[in-house]
This record gives sequence, structure tokens and C-alpha cells, in this order.
Amino acid sequence: MAYLFIKKSFGKNILIAILLFFSLCLPRQSKAWGLLGHRIVGQIADAHLSKKAKKSIAEIMGNESIAMCSNWADFIKSDSSYNYLSKWHYVNLVTGLNKQQVEEYLHNDSLINIFTKVNWLVAELKKKELAKETKQFYLKLLIHFIGDMHQPMHVGRPDDQGGNRIRVLWFREQKNLHQVWDEALIDFQQLSYTEYAAAINFSTPEQRKGWQLSPISDWVFESYQYAEQIYADIKNPEEKLSYQYNFKYKSILESQLLKGGIRLAGLLNEIYK
Repeated sequence: MAYLFIKKSFGKNILIAILLFFSLCLPRQSKAWGLLGHRIVGQIADAHLSKKAKKSIAEIMGNESIAMCSNWADFIKSDSSYNYLSKWHYVNLVTGLNKQQVEEYLHNDSLINIFTKVNWLVAELKKKELAKETKQFYLKLLIHFIGDMHQPMHVGRPDDQGGNRIRVLWFREQKNLHQVWDEALIDFQQLSYTEYAAAINFSTPEQRKGWQLSPISDWVFESYQYAEQIYADIKNPEEKLSYQYNFKYKSILESQLLKGGIRLAGLLNEIYK
């Protein structure tokens, strides 16, 4: 009997080990900017809020900071009742479009994508009669989607699902191109979100004004242009990306994180003025 018990237990442990191995080999579902990226955007936004916006947001969110609620829209992906939000995180655009063509596509109000839904959320949050629970829901979504909009692969191509189907080697680790921009580049800097926000949160009043006053469609087109550049750099299957890639794109990465934070603050200041 003891022999049979040991044999069954051993077999069960082997099965668990095999299942764990294959689960680790599967590609993870990409989350724009990952935990750190979204929190960096949120931390920067918090530093540029007006007093009135800070007060209004605190009344809605309590003690939860913008940085700490910025990943909520990714966390709820585990709940199937929120599956309808999946298309709100991105807009896929084919290659070779000019600004006018992108504008025309974005202003098709019948489409469900990050552009149409960000505009809808802003309009909804300006309504004073919304229930507090609804305000919390919409605010968490808006905070997250402004971060998403500034991650170039969230304005990537439909045929490869924004880089999710493009396999690359990040140093020696297998990833897809979307994951590199979600997490790998940011994690490579080895900073906490507060350290990273403090390190890049430098802009002039003129820059902030220009970034915030530009239309939201310009934010999308800017990410699209970066996405086109990123795609052009992947010339081989399983392209090897390492130090040189980090050196080339670090400034773009940090510019997008900074602009995302500044523009998020501008939207929140406008909503809660």
C-alpha cells in the first residue's frame, strides 16, 4: 500500500511539474506598459494636477492614488464580465498611413477603439450627476487608457495584433515585440516607478502646454509614427534585441511615459476644473 501511495504521489508531482513548465512557456497576455509603466504615467500626472482636480479625485477615489489605480483595467481582464472592454485598450492601424488618413479613421464614431472610448469617457466624467461608483469606474479606465495610448504597440498593426505575433529575443529571453515595449525596456532600467517618474519628470511650461493642448488624435498619430519606426527595425524572425536596442529607444520610451503623464494631468484638470 505504501508503495502504491508513493508511486501515485510521484506521478501526480511529475504531472504538476510538466503543466507548470508548459504554462511558463506560453506567451503572457500583454498589458500596456506593464505595472511599472502605468504607475510611472500616473505618478507624473499626479505631480501636475491642479488643487481642484486633486480634491475632486480624492473625493472619488479616497486614498487610492492615480499611480496605484492605473493598472486596474488590466487586472479586471481575469473577470469575463469585463471582456467587452478588450477593444478599448488599443487601435490597430495598417502601415503606410498619413496623418489625414489616420484622422479620418479615428473619427469614425461607429468604431470601438481607444480613441473613441477615451473621448467618450472624458465626456461622461464631465457629467456631475454620475453616481460615485460610476465615476470611479470611468476614472480608472481613463487613467489606464491614456497610458495605453502612449505605448506605440497599442497603435500597432492588425495583422500581428500590435506586435504580439512578432517573436524576438530580448537578450536571451524569448518575448514578442509587444512585451518588449510593455515591460522589458522599462524593467531593464531597474528603477521603481517613483524613482523612474522622478528621473524623467522634467518639462518646460511651454512643452506642457503644447502637449496638453494638442488634440487626442495627435497623440495617437504620434504613437503610430513611433510604431512604424519600431516595426521597420525588425528585419528578421526572432530578431535579437539587447543593449543597442535599449540605447536607441530609451529616449522615445521615456518621452512617451512623460507625455502620457502630462497629458493625463491636463485631461483631469479639464474635467475637474
